[in-house]
Amino acid sequence: MTHILHRQIHATLPVAVGGRGIELFDESGKAYIDASGGAAVSCLGHGHPDVVAALQAQAERLAYAHTSFFTNEPAERLADRLIAGAPQGISHAYFVSGGSEANEAALKMARQYFVEKGEPQRRAIIARRQSYHGNTLGTLATGGNEWRRAPFKPLLIDTHHIDPCYAYRHQEAGESETAYGLRAAQALEDKILELGPETVMAFVAEPVVGATAGAVPAVAGYFRRIREICDRYGVLLLLDEVMCGMGRTGTMHACEQDGVAPDLMTIAKGLGGGYQPIGAVLLGQHIFDAFANGSGLFQHGHTYICHPMACAAALSVQEVIERDGLLANVRAMGGYLRGRLEARFGNHAHVGDIRGRGLFLGVELVADRSTKEPFDPARKLHALVKKEAMARGLMVYPAGGTIDGARGDHVLLAPPFIIDEPAADAIVERLGEAVDAATA
Repeated sequence: MTHILHRQIHATLPVAVGGRGIELFDESGKAYIDASGGAAVSCLGHGHPDVVAALQAQAERLAYAHTSFFTNEPAERLADRLIAGAPQGISHAYFVSGGSEANEAALKMARQYFVEKGEPQRRAIIARRQSYHGNTLGTLATGGNEWRRAPFKPLLIDTHHIDPCYAYRHQEAGESETAYGLRAAQALEDKILELGPETVMAFVAEPVVGATAGAVPAVAGYFRRIREICDRYGVLLLLDEVMCGMGRTGTMHACEQDGVAPDLMTIAKGLGGGYQPIGAVLLGQHIFDAFANGSGLFQHGHTYICHPMACAAALSVQEVIERDGLLANVRAMGGYLRGRLEARFGNHAHVGDIRGRGLFLGVELVADRSTKEPFDPARKLHALVKKEAMARGLMVYPAGGTIDGARGDHVLLAPPFIIDEPAADAIVERLGEAVDAATA
């Protein structure tokens, strides 16, 4: 008997009682390799002594101070560190408790920016199908995850969606990558012109699409063209790096690899590594200036923004990543893990695509490799893979509805930045067994 409203009411979950490095342990003593970082969260693994010590020290000094009265040292230091390494033009940080809060705040920043500038007619948000930006009402409306949206549609604001940059499903035979990227980006300009440029507020996108589609990166040139289109029509570019950012793809920010800088960027997950709930909006100087020279405030707030404990944890996580050169390990081990996945699944009858960047990798499962036909959704193959993986002591992050919200299955891998080759070998071996068992 539990008094918790769990995600799945009839599920029987093991009780997690401990964690060390890349493993979690349940109450029976069984160990699980955390090959997904939970939901791409645990970038340093579990029980890292430096972060634990930082939390203890901060708790002894100051656990909480409301931001209407005080700022605090860990929040100020974390902001300094993040802005020093941020994309060009980013000048300030706004700390919240997670990714949904960050994207909700960023949408409100975009709206207030145009109100402050005397363009209140700009309210339209354009995003992409098969995206996920959070579970608050504003972010749910923005996201393109139809399964999550469906029950709440009457409560959602009107938003607009274009197709994602999803080469495996949308690139045409004989079409070059460059041509496909330009065609996919053109959909944004077409939608802006359809709505009226003077009405459009922001375009929202994940540089590498995470949970909804399974680590789908944009093709080369796509985001540079997107940036040009946004600039042409005065539309803000809001990049959601909640899942793919903070080193997960091998660079601190995923958009570095696309050669673009956003107006607004959201981060979370790998920011604090799961040691405390934290997320942030990183905003451009022009956004800040509009607020500073206008009303003098951002008309938004939560009780736990700039929380000292959360910021201390995130600061420690980021210091460890830099000190230990872990982005280099993400790049090296990302290449190794991908190579091992390709060796195991490259000719697998039920694996259609292996994709991603760094330690953010996706495996798309298909009923027929030659036609890319997905499995019958009623089979819930993704759930079977998860069950078989857990039985083998492996945590992965599968999902269904990969193609259009109803059809398709994929498995997302996002292991801690500290993994080595034996750990990668074990992940692939156990995943291979799980996929074989689920598709048998």
